[in-house]
Amino acid sequence: MGAGASAAHEMPMPAAQHGSGTMAMSGVLGPYPMEREASGTAWQPDASEHMGLMSTSSGWTLMAHGVVNLAYDRQSGPRGGDEAFASGMLMGMARRPLGDGTLQFRTSISPDPLMGPRGYPLLLASGETADGVTRLIDRQHPHDFFMELSASYSVPFREHGSVFGYLAYPGEPALGPPAFMHRFSGATLPESPILHHWTDSTHISFGVGTLGATWKQWKLEGSCFTGREPDEHRWGFDEPRFDSFSGRLSYNPTANWALHASAGHLNSPEQLEPDVDVDRFTAGASYNRRLGTGNWQATALWGRNRKHERNQDGGLLEATWWSGRRHTIFGRAELVEKDELFEDEPLSHATFTVGKLSAGYVYDFARVGPIDLGAGALVSLFLIPDSLVPSYGNQPVSFMVFLRSVVR
Repeated sequence: MGAGASAAHEMPMPAAQHGSGTMAMSGVLGPYPMEREASGTAWQPDASEHMGLMSTSSGWTLMAHGVVNLAYDRQSGPRGGDEAFASGMLMGMARRPLGDGTLQFRTSISPDPLMGPRGYPLLLASGETADGVTRLIDRQHPHDFFMELSASYSVPFREHGSVFGYLAYPGEPALGPPAFMHRFSGATLPESPILHHWTDSTHISFGVGTLGATWKQWKLEGSCFTGREPDEHRWGFDEPRFDSFSGRLSYNPTANWALHASAGHLNSPEQLEPDVDVDRFTAGASYNRRLGTGNWQATALWGRNRKHERNQDGGLLEATWWSGRRHTIFGRAELVEKDELFEDEPLSHATFTVGKLSAGYVYDFARVGPIDLGAGALVSLFLIPDSLVPSYGNQPVSFMVFLRSVVR
C-alpha cells in the first residue's frame, strides 16, 4: 500500500492502548482496518481485539504478539493419560511501503516440539504421526517449531480494492478459518479442537503460494500448496511439493462479522496413507463485540473431509469473553464424524460420530511490562456412542490446569 493510499484508508485502532503504539493502520493486504487480518491471509471481524506490541524503525512498522501455556493435562478412561506440556506461538511482523504497495514479512514459532514427538493426551484427537510408523490417536500432535515464514505484497486499485500475493515456507493457504490459536474465540483454550483436521490443519504447510483480490468487504483468493502434513521431525523443514490447491471467499458485512467459505484438494495429506487424497470444504462465521474495555467473540464452523469416497462432517461452536483486565471465560462445543480412532481391523476406517463440550476460566494475576500472567483451568465432557464405551469408558472427562503468558 502506498503512503497516500494508506493515509486515505486509515481507521482508528481502539486496541492500540494494549500495545506500545497509538498509531492507526490499514491492513497489509487491502484498504481496510488492520484488525481484520488474522493468520495467513484469513480474515476475522474488523472489531476484533488487536493484541501485541507495535513500534517503528527506519521506515518499517514492527509488530509482535504471542501466547505461551504451561499445562498439566489429565484425560480419563482406558485411552486417556496425563502429562505436562508447553504450547503456544510467538509471532513477529515487519511491514513497509514499497513502490505503490505494501510489503510484509512474518514469522511464527512454537514451543510445541519441546513436548516430544507424541504430543499430549487428547481424547478423540487424531492425525499425523510421532515416528513415521504409528498414527497419533487420542493425542494431539505437536506443531512445528517454524509455523510460518512468509512474505506478502499488495497493491491498491481504485479507492476500495487491492490485489495481493503471499508466499510462505511454511505458511497457511486459503483454506478454512483463521487457525484456532489466532482467532480470539479459540486462542485462550490451551488445547486443539478435535475438529482441527476438518477445518484448519493446513495452517502449517511447507510451501504456499496465494494470489487474491479484495474489494470493500469482499476477498477472493486461491492457493497452490503442499498437501502433505508436517512429518514427525518438528524442528526442521519438509519438502515443498505444491501439489494441492484451494480457494476461499471471505465477506465482512459489518465491523462485527466475518464470514468465509472455502474448498480445497489435499494431495496425500497423511504420511501413513500416501495413496489417499482428501477434498475439504469449510464454512464459518465469527461475531465480535467490544464490551467497554473488554471483548467477546463467538465462532461457528463447519468442515467436511471427503475421502474413501465418503463424506465426514463436523461442526464447532466456541466463544470467549475477556473482561479487559483480569477475567476470561471460554467454551467450545464440537461434533464430528471420525474414521481415524482405530488402526486395526475390523474397526479401521469405521466412522463414529463423537462430540466434546469444554469450558474454562483464566484469571490474570500479574502484568509484567506488556505481558499478562494468568492461571486457568479447563474441563471437558466427551460424547461417545455406546459402541465406543468398551474402548473409552462410560462418560470420560478431562481437565487441564495451566499457567498462561500473553502479550497484549
